[in-house]
Amino acid sequence: MAQRVLPSKGFPPIAGRGARVLILGSLPGQMSLQKKQYYAQPRNAFWPLMAKLMDGSAITSYENRTAMLIEHRVALWDVCAAAVRPGSLDAAIRRDSVVANKFAAFFNGYVSIELICFNGQKAADLYRRLVAPTLPGPAARLATLTLPSTSPAHASQSFAEKLCLWQRALQLITLNAP
Repeated sequence: MAQRVLPSKGFPPIAGRGARVLILGSLPGQMSLQKKQYYAQPRNAFWPLMAKLMDGSAITSYENRTAMLIEHRVALWDVCAAAVRPGSLDAAIRRDSVVANKFAAFFNGYVSIELICFNGQKAADLYRRLVAPTLPGPAARLATLTLPSTSPAHASQSFAEKLCLWQRALQLITLNAP
């Protein structure tokens, strides 16, 4: 008999009132779920990328990392509120099990969001299929951009290449914000 895999449940968003960019992943991996932290896998490039982009290279605690995002007007969340995923690979997410987060309510509360950046293709695909068709008004017209995944499983691009692409996407909106 096959072992039943229970759905993984995501985290609440990290967001400050003036957030201008929303970065969306798909669903926290196993190490993130264990530590109750976004991008807890040490080989994931997300936090090193953010540190380079936001001049926070010495920031090591999770609380300080999340504060750095808020200070730079970046929100962080996942498309999935819950889903069945054996392991941590996005490809293993069972599409029929995905429960999307409540984005209409989120965008009503964070009206300054101007851009949604997807951390990888899976997050973009899930959002476009499950979330975008349900959004009303201005939220449905938000600009979106798919960026290379920061996952260690996405090794086709170097850290420097990912940094360049992420920097271009975030520079004008967040880093030069008033």
